[in-house]
Amino acid sequence: MQRTAQISPQAMESISTPERVETHLGTLEFPLGVPTEETANRVYDHVGHVRAVSAFLDAYSGVSLWAARRGFLEAGIQDHDVLLFSEFMDPKTLVLTGNADTVYFLTFLDLTEGPLVVEVPPLALCFLNDMWFRWVADPGMAGPDRGAGGKYLFVPPGHQGPVPEGGFFTLRTRTTRLILGGRAFLEGDDPKPAVERIKEGLRLYRYVPGFYGTSIGEIVTGGTAPPLPWTAQTWTAALHRPDPPRFVEGSGLPVNTVPPGDATYFDFVSELVHDQPAEALDPEIAGALAAVGIVKGRPFEPDARMREILTEAAAVGNATARTLACRPRPAEGAHYYGASSRWLNGLLVSGHEFLAPPADITDRGVEPRPNDGARKLNLRSWWWYLAVGISPAFTAPLPGVGSQYVFSLADQEGRALDGGRYYRLVLPPDIPAAKFWSVTVYDNQTRSMLDTPQRFPRAGSQAYPTPAAVPDGDGTTTVHFGPDRPDGVPEGNWIQTTPGRGWFVVLRFYSPLQPFFDKTWRPGEIEAVD
Repeated sequence: MQRTAQISPQAMESISTPERVETHLGTLEFPLGVPTEETANRVYDHVGHVRAVSAFLDAYSGVSLWAARRGFLEAGIQDHDVLLFSEFMDPKTLVLTGNADTVYFLTFLDLTEGPLVVEVPPLALCFLNDMWFRWVADPGMAGPDRGAGGKYLFVPPGHQGPVPEGGFFTLRTRTTRLILGGRAFLEGDDPKPAVERIKEGLRLYRYVPGFYGTSIGEIVTGGTAPPLPWTAQTWTAALHRPDPPRFVEGSGLPVNTVPPGDATYFDFVSELVHDQPAEALDPEIAGALAAVGIVKGRPFEPDARMREILTEAAAVGNATARTLACRPRPAEGAHYYGASSRWLNGLLVSGHEFLAPPADITDRGVEPRPNDGARKLNLRSWWWYLAVGISPAFTAPLPGVGSQYVFSLADQEGRALDGGRYYRLVLPPDIPAAKFWSVTVYDNQTRSMLDTPQRFPRAGSQAYPTPAAVPDGDGTTTVHFGPDRPDGVPEGNWIQTTPGRGWFVVLRFYSPLQPFFDKTWRPGEIEAVD
């Protein structure tokens, strides 16, 4: 039987490449279906640019953390030293949306020589991330110790040695370095008790097989034994606390932890790739980096052509990240109170893995939200360009637990906030924060606290380190922004800005209450008043 069906001309046209193709790259030529040498060179330059921009955006979290470690080392803060802000962080330390609300402590952990023990002090709220800023654990109030303090054992990738039978919260990691970030709260507007608790309770030391966590019974029946030679102290070693780490005072200390936005970005990411196991990096991101010459075990030596591509890609990548951060489209879902509002929180629609909104937590238990299988890449860029650290606890809708934030990068008309102008923010009565609330101003360029003569660019319900904001007679609270304090405005209700510097705001709720989550309470928009 003769077949008469044929492939249609339209189908043939759709699968064929014309000899001349007009694009934004110019005219591309394919005689006999093969690119000319000029076309191939132009396309390869384009591919290099595309891969480099992708690498800039997708590896940003890792470069951010590597920049922080470099900043620590340049300031003389070694791994296992603890940067402690006993009088709160101020703008001299550049940290993406760091704040002056709590006592911060930060340290980098080195697992290259084997498992490491971290003793966490009580009443601390911590996150622990790997070197690509992926969640590992939440020691402290959100973690398994639930604020009682505890011993955490971190085991590096590939470790084949013994681990204890008990006594630790044991976690295996994907990278050989980690960051521990923690904070502790004021007591009666006084940071000293929190500082003392951190210094007394925080310990960092190598795990020694056969000591704490291993029973005598296991040892004498052929299990993991302490190192030789054995002495009387071998059996009582667990009773002696290790020495405290070196604490470095962070308040007022110039440290730059912000990643670069120029071509040196790619030097930073190359250092990180070579420092960490190849398996720790997502293969798709590793592929984009490999396309521009960044591969584990190979020197990164871009030629003049690639350097030119990387320079432009960094400029475009940084411009892209900044645009995604400052002006997210309403369709992304980051506008917390709807498209007409300027208040943003991309994490509450993407979750800590940027895949799905956080699960609902009700009296029926945890109810996962739908996952469409697509990673929210723009919201991932939004978060990492503005912030550091990640954890499921950051997004958990639990009234009275943790903290929640909303960002505003524009006034109510959508205009950039100008440090030479005057603005106000009206917060309705009954601000939904069981512990306290705060408003902090950030420099648009550094995304760190705005540096002004006021020192702490914040207002809030705490009376330290700035006077508490005073409510108005009707129960609302008005926060004013501008180069000078307006007449009649209490000191605690004004945040100073700098002419010529753009700025944005983060409004924080510590132990947020249900009206925050169901949005029955919402802040006013930032209004220009001059």
